[in-house]
Amino acid sequence: MEWSDEGIVIGVRRHGESSAIVELLTRRRGRHLGMVRGGGSRRLAPLLQPGNTVNAVWRARLEEHMGNYTLEPLLLRVEMLMIQPHATYGITHMSQLLRLLPERDPQSRLYATYTAILNAFGDVRAAGILLARFELALLRELGFGLELERCAATGQCEDLIYVSPRSGRAVSRAAGAPYAERLFGLPPFLVHASSPCSELDVEEAFRLTGFFLQNRVLEPRGLHFSEARSGFIAAWRRANAVETSCNSVASTLAS
Repeated sequence: MEWSDEGIVIGVRRHGESSAIVELLTRRRGRHLGMVRGGGSRRLAPLLQPGNTVNAVWRARLEEHMGNYTLEPLLLRVEMLMIQPHATYGITHMSQLLRLLPERDPQSRLYATYTAILNAFGDVRAAGILLARFELALLRELGFGLELERCAATGQCEDLIYVSPRSGRAVSRAAGAPYAERLFGLPPFLVHASSPCSELDVEEAFRLTGFFLQNRVLEPRGLHFSEARSGFIAAWRRANAVETSCNSVASTLAS
């Protein structure tokens, strides 16, 4: 058996003295493992970093075997990870979530989403929006998608500003008003990509996706969020604060 595909590294663990078992999210075959001979060496360490895009050739005697990978670099993101703490935390967090996907289940839509996010993740302001959208997309792929386009109570599509923590469905302003304290806010950018987005919207999006990932995906498996998620949010806040301060100083000097 042999196939070739593009993939993104999402996990690596040592195997024996010099090899490594590498976990990829591939374009056509979903999450797939394979052994890399010499994968534990320093020479291959820069290649086998989460977030790197590689060309993978997989070989095995039988399809059900783990098999062996031969990997060639397509896009290495080491520089971004070294200079931007939010990117390091974010890619680690996303890689850990991707390992919840069933093995060898095609995920072409999620692969395209993840690739687009990685390509834009260096932009500090965009990174929070992108990670929240990624968590929302992963909920959908795992079978726990939120219904955010129509009010659960009235069926209307306008003025949706809440989400029910019980049903994961959107609620309109009028229908949700009596229960507002018990509902999540619905950031507009999670429904319409072109909607304006503030830092408070991103924070609310993380509260929303974090609740459903924890309660519907992680806790039933006996799992919890890793520190990478909270590390990303903290690093993202700091980077935004620095950028906002710099912009404010530049604006003052210009005037």
